[in-house]
Amino acid sequence: MTRAMRKFLATAKIVASAAATLFAAASARAAQPQPWETSFQPAATDIMRQIEWFGNYSFAFIIVITALVLFLIAYCILRFRASVNPTPSRTSHNTLIEVIWTVGPVVILLCLAIPSFQLLTAQYTPPEEAKLTVKATGNQWNWDYEYQVDNTLSFNSAILQDADRAAAGKEDRAAYPRLLAVDNEMVVPVNTMTRVLVTATDVIHAFAMPSFGIKTDAVPGRINEVWFKADKEGLYYGQCSELCGKDHAFMPIAIRVVSDAQYKTWLAAAKTDLPGANKALMAEVDGTNKVAAAGN
Repeated sequence: MTRAMRKFLATAKIVASAAATLFAAASARAAQPQPWETSFQPAATDIMRQIEWFGNYSFAFIIVITALVLFLIAYCILRFRASVNPTPSRTSHNTLIEVIWTVGPVVILLCLAIPSFQLLTAQYTPPEEAKLTVKATGNQWNWDYEYQVDNTLSFNSAILQDADRAAAGKEDRAAYPRLLAVDNEMVVPVNTMTRVLVTATDVIHAFAMPSFGIKTDAVPGRINEVWFKADKEGLYYGQCSELCGKDHAFMPIAIRVVSDAQYKTWLAAAKTDLPGANKALMAEVDGTNKVAAAGN
């Protein structure tokens, strides 16, 4: 083996090792926005996967239509330029072209409308009854969560201040990123139909969780309903998606999806000691390497 070949293989090993390290770090993080991201966050529900499919399906039409329009523009510029057409055509009508640009858009709209209506119907038609109901109330600028279970559990969830990270055990900024981490996450069991009743106390907010494919306005005096069934354990982040005042950008949403056993243990403990229950859950999740497993 030549010296150049050995050097090439050594370089390749270094690159592969670095790539593996970066991939492992990325896969260990929670589902959250990434710098220069151009796609959706990793889907954690069937509805979100349907949304991803429809986005890609619609994008295919956009590419074809854009390419066709650019081709027609280029063709007209080259074919009918003054240098090759000193005498302009006086054609005023073409029946075939009229039929094509009338029927064509109708067919395209039908191809988009049918799966769009199917997706909309699926979003408003839960496949089963909810096993857990949580009421989410938006405030300027935090969320109140109320678990509608025996001996109701209620708590507030606000953005995590840097000074409180150590006390909360959330110093890992990969799993608990700045401007997205909260002091108390909503905790739900995996593979469980969950209903979220959304309202507000002051102005209009919006409850949005990209990985779950849900987003609805929180309107004072009204209750909107969304549902999700997360099929991957992990920590998921969203944000208020309705301009609601000066601290709108500091109103994150965090939902931790855990096993059914972990959820039941957390719920029982949280009714008497929420901070202690959160720390115990974090310790167990971290210990089993399931924290931030979203998207794996």
